[in-house]
Amino acid sequence: MRVVILFSGGKDSVFATHLCLSWGWEVQWLTMHPQEDSMMFHHPNTEWCELQAKAAGIKLIEVKTTHEHELADLEKAIKKLKVDGIVSGAVASEYQKQRIEVIGENLRLPTFAPLWHKGPDVLKEMLGQMEVYLVSVSAEGLDDKWLGKRLEEKDVDRLMAMKPAIHPFLEGGEGETFVADAPFFGKRIEIRGWEKKWAGQSGKCLIKKAKLTAK
Repeated sequence: MRVVILFSGGKDSVFATHLCLSWGWEVQWLTMHPQEDSMMFHHPNTEWCELQAKAAGIKLIEVKTTHEHELADLEKAIKKLKVDGIVSGAVASEYQKQRIEVIGENLRLPTFAPLWHKGPDVLKEMLGQMEVYLVSVSAEGLDDKWLGKRLEEKDVDRLMAMKPAIHPFLEGGEGETFVADAPFFGKRIEIRGWEKKWAGQSGKCLIKKAKLTAK
C-alpha cells in the first residue's frame, strides 16, 4: 500500500506516519505551506519539515499555496503522485476531514484518518514516544509560558482540567506542535533557537536554528 500523508510537522501527522509504517505501508509526505491563519493547514514552522524528512528518511513533496487555492493546489499535488490512498492526522475537525474525503473521491483514492476521534490515552501514548513542542497557542488558559514547551503525558490532564477545558489534541486551532524526534526517526532534531511572538490572546514560537543530531 503506497500512501501520501498530509504532513505538517506536528504530532498528529507524525504519529499517523508511525502507524502507517507499523502496518507495512510505503509512505511519502506532502507538506502544504499555507498563508497564515489557514483553516485547513497548520502554518508555524512548516519550513522545517524538510529537516524532519531527512531525520526520517522519507520523501517530501512541498507546495506553497494561498487561502483561495489551497484545496485545489492540494488536489493537484496529490493527482501527480502514484499512490493508493491519502492519509491525514485529522482527529476531530470535520472541516478538514470532509474536504480531504472530497479530494479522495475526485481522485478515486481512499482516505484514512487513523487518529480520528482518538482519546487522551492515545495522546499520552504519542507523547511518551515522541519529542513534541508546542509552537502555537490560541485558547484561554494557554499563555506565553506554553510556547516552546515540550509536551509531556502529564500535560494532557492539565489541558483537560482547565476552565474552559481545552481539547487534549489542541484541535480547532487551540494549539499546534512540532516533533523533534519519533520512533522512526534515524536522527533527532536539536532545536537551538526560538523566536516567540505574542499578540493579544495568542502566540507563536518559531524555530530559528536547528540541526540533526545522533539519537
